[in-house]
Amino acid sequence: MSSIIHQIILIGSMGAGKSTVGRRLAARLSVPCVDLDAVIVEHAGCSIPKIFEGQGEAAFRALESEYLKTLCEDGNHKVLATGGGAVLSEANRHVMQQSGFVIWLDAKPEVLAKRISGDRNRPLLKGVPPLQRARELDAQRRPLYKACSDLRIDTAKYRVPQTIRTILEAIKI
Repeated sequence: MSSIIHQIILIGSMGAGKSTVGRRLAARLSVPCVDLDAVIVEHAGCSIPKIFEGQGEAAFRALESEYLKTLCEDGNHKVLATGGGAVLSEANRHVMQQSGFVIWLDAKPEVLAKRISGDRNRPLLKGVPPLQRARELDAQRRPLYKACSDLRIDTAKYRVPQTIRTILEAIKI
Protein backbone atom coordinates (compact mmCIF):
# COMPACT_ATOMS: atom_id res chain seq x y z
CA MET A 1 0.00 0.00 0.00
CA SER A 2 1.19 3.52 -0.69
CA SER A 3 3.31 5.10 2.03
CA ILE A 4 0.99 8.12 1.93
CA ILE A 5 -2.23 6.15 2.39
CA HIS A 6 -1.95 3.76 5.30
CA GLN A 7 -5.56 2.69 5.34
CA ILE A 8 -8.52 2.55 3.03
CA ILE A 9 -11.92 2.95 4.64
CA LEU A 10 -14.97 1.63 2.82
CA ILE A 11 -18.35 3.22 3.49
CA GLY A 12 -21.77 2.72 1.93
CA SER A 13 -25.19 1.21 2.41
CA MET A 14 -25.80 -2.39 3.38
CA GLY A 15 -25.47 -4.47 0.26
CA ALA A 16 -23.10 -2.06 -1.49
CA GLY A 17 -20.23 -4.57 -1.36
CA LYS A 18 -18.00 -3.24 1.42
CA SER A 19 -17.11 -6.64 2.88
CA THR A 20 -16.60 -8.33 -0.48
CA VAL A 21 -14.56 -5.51 -2.00
CA GLY A 22 -12.69 -5.06 1.27
CA ARG A 23 -11.48 -8.67 1.41
CA ARG A 24 -10.42 -8.74 -2.25
CA LEU A 25 -8.76 -5.31 -2.13
CA ALA A 26 -6.86 -6.18 1.05
CA ALA A 27 -5.61 -9.41 -0.52
CA ARG A 28 -4.44 -7.45 -3.57
CA LEU A 29 -2.62 -4.93 -1.33
CA SER A 30 -1.26 -7.63 1.03
CA VAL A 31 -2.78 -5.94 4.07
CA PRO A 32 -5.45 -7.13 6.49
CA CYS A 33 -9.12 -6.49 5.87
CA VAL A 34 -10.92 -5.52 9.05
CA ASP A 35 -14.71 -5.67 9.06
CA LEU A 36 -16.02 -3.28 11.71
CA ASP A 37 -19.21 -5.28 12.25
CA ALA A 38 -17.16 -8.45 12.84
CA VAL A 39 -15.02 -6.62 15.41
CA ILE A 40 -18.16 -5.48 17.23
CA VAL A 41 -19.60 -9.01 17.23
CA GLU A 42 -16.33 -10.45 18.53
CA HIS A 43 -16.05 -7.98 21.40
CA ALA A 44 -19.76 -8.02 22.28
CA GLY A 45 -19.90 -11.80 22.24
CA CYS A 46 -23.18 -11.82 20.32
CA SER A 47 -24.61 -11.02 16.90
CA ILE A 48 -25.61 -7.55 15.76
CA PRO A 49 -29.32 -8.49 15.74
CA LYS A 50 -28.92 -9.61 19.38
CA ILE A 51 -27.28 -6.29 20.30
CA PHE A 52 -30.17 -4.42 18.67
CA GLU A 53 -32.75 -6.62 20.41
CA GLY A 54 -31.16 -6.60 23.86
CA GLN A 55 -29.57 -3.17 24.08
CA GLY A 56 -31.03 -1.15 21.22
CA GLU A 57 -29.60 0.65 18.23
CA ALA A 58 -28.08 3.42 20.35
CA ALA A 59 -25.93 0.89 22.23
CA PHE A 60 -24.83 -0.64 18.93
CA ARG A 61 -23.93 2.80 17.54
CA ALA A 62 -21.87 3.53 20.68
CA LEU A 63 -19.90 0.30 20.17
CA GLU A 64 -19.52 1.10 16.48
CA SER A 65 -18.07 4.53 17.29
CA GLU A 66 -15.73 3.15 19.95
CA TYR A 67 -14.24 0.46 17.74
CA LEU A 68 -14.15 2.64 14.63
CA LYS A 69 -12.08 5.25 16.48
CA THR A 70 -9.73 2.60 17.85
CA LEU A 71 -9.23 1.01 14.44
CA CYS A 72 -8.83 4.28 12.57
CA GLU A 73 -6.27 5.61 15.02
CA ASP A 74 -4.15 2.48 15.46
CA GLY A 75 -1.83 3.45 12.59
CA ASN A 76 -1.87 -0.02 11.01
CA HIS A 77 -2.05 -0.53 7.27
CA LYS A 78 -5.44 -2.05 6.44
CA VAL A 79 -8.64 -1.98 4.48
CA LEU A 80 -11.48 -1.18 6.90
CA ALA A 81 -15.03 -2.12 5.89
CA THR A 82 -17.44 -0.11 8.02
CA GLY A 83 -21.10 -0.68 8.71
CA GLY A 84 -23.61 1.31 6.67
CA GLY A 85 -24.55 3.54 9.60
CA ALA A 86 -21.02 4.48 10.67
CA VAL A 87 -21.46 7.83 8.90
CA LEU A 88 -24.39 8.83 11.11
CA SER A 89 -22.04 10.24 13.74
CA GLU A 90 -20.21 13.46 12.92
CA ALA A 91 -17.32 12.27 15.10
CA ASN A 92 -17.12 9.05 13.09
CA ARG A 93 -17.06 10.94 9.81
CA HIS A 94 -14.29 13.16 11.14
CA VAL A 95 -12.13 10.30 12.38
CA MET A 96 -12.51 8.44 9.07
CA GLN A 97 -11.58 11.51 7.03
CA GLN A 98 -8.53 12.15 9.22
CA SER A 99 -7.37 8.53 9.22
CA GLY A 100 -7.45 7.26 5.67
CA PHE A 101 -8.72 7.34 2.12
CA VAL A 102 -12.51 7.03 2.34
CA ILE A 103 -14.26 5.24 -0.50
CA TRP A 104 -18.04 5.29 -0.85
CA LEU A 105 -19.35 2.14 -2.48
CA ASP A 106 -22.71 3.21 -3.85
CA ALA A 107 -25.68 1.64 -5.61
CA LYS A 108 -29.28 2.64 -6.16
CA PRO A 109 -31.81 1.48 -3.56
CA GLU A 110 -33.40 -0.92 -6.07
CA VAL A 111 -30.06 -2.71 -6.52
CA LEU A 112 -29.34 -2.75 -2.79
CA ALA A 113 -32.80 -4.15 -2.01
CA LYS A 114 -32.20 -7.12 -4.32
CA ARG A 115 -28.82 -7.80 -2.70
CA ILE A 116 -30.07 -7.65 0.90
CA SER A 117 -33.47 -9.29 0.44
CA GLY A 118 -33.76 -12.33 2.68
CA ASP A 119 -30.73 -11.48 4.84
CA ARG A 120 -31.85 -12.13 8.40
CA ASN A 121 -28.67 -10.67 9.95
CA ARG A 122 -29.70 -7.09 9.22
CA PRO A 123 -31.77 -5.71 12.09
CA LEU A 124 -32.76 -2.58 10.17
CA LEU A 125 -34.72 -4.80 7.79
CA LYS A 126 -36.87 -6.30 10.53
CA GLY A 127 -40.52 -5.78 9.65
CA VAL A 128 -39.86 -3.50 6.67
CA PRO A 129 -39.68 -4.44 2.97
CA PRO A 130 -36.06 -4.22 1.75
CA LEU A 131 -36.81 -1.69 -1.00
CA GLN A 132 -38.64 0.63 1.38
CA ARG A 133 -35.79 0.45 3.92
CA ALA A 134 -33.13 0.91 1.23
CA ARG A 135 -34.90 4.05 0.01
CA GLU A 136 -35.28 5.43 3.55
CA LEU A 137 -31.63 4.81 4.41
CA ASP A 138 -30.48 6.23 1.09
CA ALA A 139 -32.41 9.45 1.67
CA GLN A 140 -30.95 9.78 5.16
CA ARG A 141 -27.35 8.72 4.52
CA ARG A 142 -26.51 9.69 0.92
CA PRO A 143 -25.52 13.27 1.86
CA LEU A 144 -23.33 11.94 4.68
CA TYR A 145 -21.55 9.42 2.44
CA LYS A 146 -20.97 12.14 -0.12
CA ALA A 147 -19.66 14.61 2.46
CA CYS A 148 -16.99 12.35 3.90
CA SER A 149 -15.80 10.31 0.91
CA ASP A 150 -12.71 10.87 -1.20
CA LEU A 151 -14.01 8.63 -3.99
CA ARG A 152 -17.44 7.29 -5.02
CA ILE A 153 -17.82 4.06 -6.98
CA ASP A 154 -21.13 2.75 -8.30
CA THR A 155 -20.97 -0.97 -7.51
CA ALA A 156 -24.01 -1.65 -9.67
CA LYS A 157 -22.05 -0.36 -12.65
CA TYR A 158 -18.75 -2.12 -11.86
CA ARG A 159 -18.08 -5.70 -10.82
CA VAL A 160 -15.62 -6.34 -7.99
CA PRO A 161 -12.46 -6.57 -10.19
CA GLN A 162 -13.31 -3.26 -11.91
CA THR A 163 -14.05 -1.65 -8.55
CA ILE A 164 -10.66 -2.75 -7.24
CA ARG A 165 -8.88 -1.46 -10.36
CA THR A 166 -10.64 1.90 -9.93
CA ILE A 167 -9.51 2.09 -6.30
CA LEU A 168 -5.92 1.14 -7.15
CA GLU A 169 -5.81 3.80 -9.87
CA ALA A 170 -7.18 6.40 -7.42
CA ILE A 171 -4.54 5.63 -4.81
CA LYS A 172 -1.84 5.40 -7.50
CA ILE A 173 -0.87 1.74 -7.12
